[in-house]
Amino acid sequence: MFRRLFCTQQDLHGQGITLRFRERTTRDRRQGIPESITYDICHAQTLAYMGYVSLRLGESPELYYLGHIGYRVEEPYRGHGYAALAVKAMLPVMEKEGLHSISITTDTDNIPSRKTCENLGCVLENIVRVPGKYRALCMNSPAKCRYILLPGDIKEGSAAHDFAI
Repeated sequence: MFRRLFCTQQDLHGQGITLRFRERTTRDRRQGIPESITYDICHAQTLAYMGYVSLRLGESPELYYLGHIGYRVEEPYRGHGYAALAVKAMLPVMEKEGLHSISITTDTDNIPSRKTCENLGCVLENIVRVPGKYRALCMNSPAKCRYILLPGDIKEGSAAHDFAI
């Protein structure tokens, strides 16, 4: 475990973005996130910060509502598909971690995030009500769309395979 937390992580590159490794941590265990890996999404040429993407490892009731993937793209960079590109860039990390099925959740009214999931080829598993005890963790969202991404289903030659570690 110690070696996994403190090993050197390389940046991921491609399609106009660079994912710069930020951290691998277990600090959110009390929030039901056993371990997470976070990268900053940066412009490939200028390295300007554009947002972040996180891969949450493990399973828990909290992750059922939060999902394995979390991302945020800053306002000036929205609408260009950077969140989907960042998730695709993380495919080698998902494979390295042995993940075969990834959940991504979004608020029911977050149309851009729902489109990101659809552009990734995710399947809408269901829309679930968030129980009261998990609402604060889910930014008071009353319901979540649960999408499933199967990393192995992303076809050869897609943007996902244009990235290198």
